[in-house]
Order: sequence, then C-alpha cells, then structure tokens
Amino acid sequence: MADASPWRGRRVFVTGHTGFKGGWLCAWLQSMGARVAGYALDPPTTPSLFEDAGIAEGLVDTRGDIRDAAATRAAIEAFDPQVLFHLAAQPLVKEGYREPVDTYATNVVGTASVLEACRHAPSLRAIVVVTTDKCYENREWERGYVESDALGGHDPYSNSKACAELVTDSFRRSFFAHGAPLVGLATARAGNVIGGGDWAADRLVPDLMRAAMAGGETPIRNPGSTRPWQHVMEPLHGYLLLAEALLREPAAFSEAWNFGPAAGGDRPVRDVVEKLSALWPGGLRWRQDGADHPHEAGKLMLDSTKAMARLGWRPRLSLDDSLRLTAAWYARRLAGKGGLREEIEAQVRYHSTLVQTHPG
Repeated sequence: MADASPWRGRRVFVTGHTGFKGGWLCAWLQSMGARVAGYALDPPTTPSLFEDAGIAEGLVDTRGDIRDAAATRAAIEAFDPQVLFHLAAQPLVKEGYREPVDTYATNVVGTASVLEACRHAPSLRAIVVVTTDKCYENREWERGYVESDALGGHDPYSNSKACAELVTDSFRRSFFAHGAPLVGLATARAGNVIGGGDWAADRLVPDLMRAAMAGGETPIRNPGSTRPWQHVMEPLHGYLLLAEALLREPAAFSEAWNFGPAAGGDRPVRDVVEKLSALWPGGLRWRQDGADHPHEAGKLMLDSTKAMARLGWRPRLSLDDSLRLTAAWYARRLAGKGGLREEIEAQVRYHSTLVQTHPG
C-alpha cells in the first residue's frame, strides 16, 4: 500500500459495508492491516460485491439499520472504534423519487443516529461522513462546485444528502468541536464512481454490465448529460487521507471536502458508454430511452482544489484507466474464474503504485 502505517492495527468502523463503496473500502482497510467492523443491512443487490468478493472474511459483520438508534449505538460501543466511516445510505436518485420518506429517514435521521452513537464511543478520534456531489444547489454551471457553494438538491435523494451535510455540521459545532480530546468530523463529496462489483439499479455501468452478461440492450436515459466520472479507488483514497488528517489535526480538517475526477473526467454519458463498449468483447448494445423520467441534473462537476492543496490528494486514474479496470473486474466475474477479492487487492496495489511513483 502507499502508506499502511496509519492503519495497521487501528480499529475502524464502516457503516454500509455490504454496499459497493463500503465493500471496496473494507477490502482496502484490511489490506493495510486495519481491524474492521461493518454495520449495514443485507447486501442491497443480487449479485453483490459483498458476496462475490468475500468482504465479510476477516471483519466483524453486523447487520442493522442506522435508523435504529439503539442498535446502532450498541454496535459502535461494542467495537469501540478509533475511526468511523459513515457510508450507509439510500444512494439512488430514482429510488428517492419512489420512496422519498424512506430516503430522508435513512439519509438524514440515519446520519443523526450514527453521529449520536459516535458521541458515546470513547476511543473515537475521526469521523468521515460520505455524502455526494449532488448535495449542491445545481445551477448547471460550467465551472466545478466548490465546498463553499450553496447546498440544495432538486430531487429527494440529492436534497436528503444536503440535509445530511447540515446535520453533520450541527453535530460538529454542538458536540465535536470542543472538549478534550477533540474528535475530527468531516464530510466527503465525490462524483459518479465506477468500478467492479457495482450492481445497483439505474446506474450506468451496472445497467450496461447486466445487459451485456444477459446478451441484451441497455436503455440510456440521458446520453448527453455530463457527470464527474471516477474510479471508486479515487474518492476512497481521499477518504483515507482525510481520516488521517483528522487524526493528526482534528480542528484543522473538520469541514467539507470535494473529491472529483481529474480534468477531462467530466464527460457525457454517451462518451463513457462508447469507451466501455470498446473495451468489452463484442461491444455493448444500447439505445436512448424515450420514456418519461424524473428530473436529473444535466451538468455536474466538482472542484477539488482544496483537497489537492491541503490533503495532498489528487486523482491518479484517467477515465480510460478507470474504465479498463472496471471492465477487467466484470470480465473476470463473467469468466467464472473466481478470485474477485484478489482482483480488488491487485487494483488497490496498482493505485498505490501510482501514488508512490507520482506523489503530490
């Protein structure tokens, strides 16, 4: 790993460990020697990265709902973590339209439940709450959003994540910004992540991969929409660096942070489909979906200048590299070769090599 020493032997609690990003994060933490506990509902999809890559192996696997304040507090107190990453969420825009109340309950009340439990964890020193790039009030600007831009969100999912940001800021000011020892509490906003093992509905790459494996065609809602695409390892590396900074200087880094792709990573959906199709044996079949769909932002970009200047983080993977790594994972699964956990670990080593050879 690029630098495993801050994590070796450290107790780390991850909410949402049965999901896509949570699974990758747990595998990465364990590869660095961390002691990991996860708290989440059952895997949200079938198939799932959690099952395919054996994420449960070697960690404390607890199933529970973050909306259950008592159970959440009990799980956190039992493990007594030193670092906590909060990723558990309802993460889909279309599901937010279908189930708005449940979306707010999970993303807002659930976040408050986790943070309240954190107040009673005596060894805890750093908390990273993961939200989304969609928490900003979207003005369809040409420039990337910076952390000081207004929060908002047109749809229930995006708005609920803006609310989660406000809840986190209130807990930070009310409970974590004073006393001794200080506990660092920050939020992390990332772009549209891609990578092997994502099977969520209504996401571009999972939809394409499901159709390809079934020999079918993928309907694409908005092929002209621009999104900040990045491999899942890029923001996860940012979350790890942010947690390390919070452990060193909690007061200095307890704020919001963007982790977006490098220049050129913000590309139309159509470009991503065509690039991935060129990497997939036989190509991918798709068509524009002419059905009516709820509102989604047409253009969205992040400005990650602050993370690059103050955390020393920067994207290492181009969009082409990100898609190549993603296609390799799904191709391995399609071939039935197994070793999908090993594929994650190999890709993490590759990313860490890029960090070592191209520092700063």
